[in-house]
Amino acid sequence: MTGLEQSVDMRLAAPVRWRLLGFIGPAAMVSVGYMDPGNWGTDLEGGARFGYQLLWVLLVSNLIALLLQSLAAKLGIVARLDLAQACRAAYARPVVLLLWLLCEAAIIACDLAEILGSAIALNLLFGIPLAWGAAITAFDVMLIIALQHYGVRKLEAIVAALVLTIGVCMVLELLLVQPVWSAVASGFVPRLDDKSLYIAIGILGATVMPHNLYLHSSLVQTRRIDRSRAGIREALRFNRIDTVVALNIALFINAAILILSAGTFHARGLEITELRQAHELLTPLLGTTLASLVFAIALLAAGQSSTITGTLAGQIVMEGFVRLRMSPLKRRLLTRLLAVGPAVAVLATSGEAGVLQLLVLSQVVLSLQLPFAVVPLIRCTSDKRLMGAFASARWVRALGWSACVLITGLNLWLVSETLSGTASGPARVLMGLLALGYIGLLAWVAWVPLRSTATSSRQEPEGLGDTVC
Repeated sequence: MTGLEQSVDMRLAAPVRWRLLGFIGPAAMVSVGYMDPGNWGTDLEGGARFGYQLLWVLLVSNLIALLLQSLAAKLGIVARLDLAQACRAAYARPVVLLLWLLCEAAIIACDLAEILGSAIALNLLFGIPLAWGAAITAFDVMLIIALQHYGVRKLEAIVAALVLTIGVCMVLELLLVQPVWSAVASGFVPRLDDKSLYIAIGILGATVMPHNLYLHSSLVQTRRIDRSRAGIREALRFNRIDTVVALNIALFINAAILILSAGTFHARGLEITELRQAHELLTPLLGTTLASLVFAIALLAAGQSSTITGTLAGQIVMEGFVRLRMSPLKRRLLTRLLAVGPAVAVLATSGEAGVLQLLVLSQVVLSLQLPFAVVPLIRCTSDKRLMGAFASARWVRALGWSACVLITGLNLWLVSETLSGTASGPARVLMGLLALGYIGLLAWVAWVPLRSTATSSRQEPEGLGDTVC
């Protein structure tokens, strides 16, 4: 991440509690990807249609995210590589280029959800037309570039403030809704049926974001640590705490959105499929305009916080995969324009009627790309040539591969169900060929031997003698 690597020196002697505070921050920036407008859409629909029934899906998704983000942080701390750099070192160039293009598509899709969410929030708060709101979001890059010059800690503080804003808004919403907490608790008992399976997979696909793995493995490198075994152990321990705290805050916010929807809409037999629809119904149903105002503020904060981390992830991916350095301004404008184009076109021609389809499409793209981030992450963190004695233990690898199989299987089911109803004849043949190519590439990434050049980008820390999980 240009200009931010090793910028926070953690080698100075200080009490443990103060040293812990120095490591807090990277996971907070990552966590905003778990509460972006795409998550809002799936949480609202899940709560409105099935009440509290799918809260356990959020919990399982969060547990998977904790595992994967912890592995991403370990890769950055131990190997001093972000996931994109590790992929470039471990795989042949044609595979690296394909992984890069898939990741870029996912970042654009994530940008698309942020644009739509921010445009709707601006419209709800200030009455700005949706197409203009989407166009305005292209210029938020100027603010992000200005903030980046003040260092990573300032960026982390801004994102933490936005996350806090969302959290406070959700607490207020829960106070207004006053849900039946015994019914809420029952939602953590696993159960699925044919009707709820589709939205459950949608929640999983929207929760575990692929670009967050690249981002986290880079952000942890902003801390300059003691490279001894004890220093690396300490950094891993403190980053695990950071990850657990940040992602559990994200879990609370997602659960709060679902509980809000269940307690307000499902309890009255109303199905919600759009963000605006939820906003408009909150005031008459809860009897106060505060509910709608807080909802819109939280949505805007979610969109803008995701924008900041999306910008950083874009830089990391481009530089890591292909060593292509582009100014943050040009990089952000390019990605934004690629996402703003379809968003503005749909909003201008179809209005809000096309927003839901675009949000669904963005989540499908993210679902498609996710295994191509998870598989290299598991393989690289399990490689003793790269990680030394800090390579993942067998039980960690087993958990990682189990999560990968679950995510891949469910997301492929989601994609097939989403697309199968719109294809026929030659289109089905084309889809079949694309599916075979997709599975073939994923199998290659999973099974091809990693190149030994992966060891060339790291130096073995001194004194590493035992295996660490």
